[in-house]
Amino acid sequence: MKTVFVTVGTTSFDELIETITSYEAARALKARGYERLVLQVGRGLLLPAADSCPQVGLEVFRFKDSIADEIKQADLIISHAGAGSCLEALGAGKPLLVVVNDKLMNNHQLELARQLHMDSHLLYCTCSTLTETLRTMDLSVLQPFLPGQPKNFADFLDRVLGVQ
Repeated sequence: MKTVFVTVGTTSFDELIETITSYEAARALKARGYERLVLQVGRGLLLPAADSCPQVGLEVFRFKDSIADEIKQADLIISHAGAGSCLEALGAGKPLLVVVNDKLMNNHQLELARQLHMDSHLLYCTCSTLTETLRTMDLSVLQPFLPGQPKNFADFLDRVLGVQ
């Protein structure tokens, strides 16, 4: 069963939750073969009922100790543009669609999404363009995100500090 996992992290992004569960967005997901939608709604006010999105099976939760299982089971991840959520999804090697909250002032999220998009690691949009993005996205253009190499950094620090 093809699954989409949507996460807003520990924050609230009700507009994303409302948009992804709309009839049009759910229909676009269904047209792409997705049958299950799992929402992590964080601190938001919206908590959609399981039957509120009849086009796809819907599961909703606020928080879990870890969302690693949801990420692992997902065929597509839709995330707010928080760096931690983006890096966790990319590190798992999953296709990622980032939804930037354009209502935030001094929004650094757009810069992160643009840079990772330019490097072909993710797709991004806003809530107002989410449904159209779901209809037209081409996940085959995405390139794997190579995780950092902490050993190289540790070796560098060892050399600089004279430990090695």
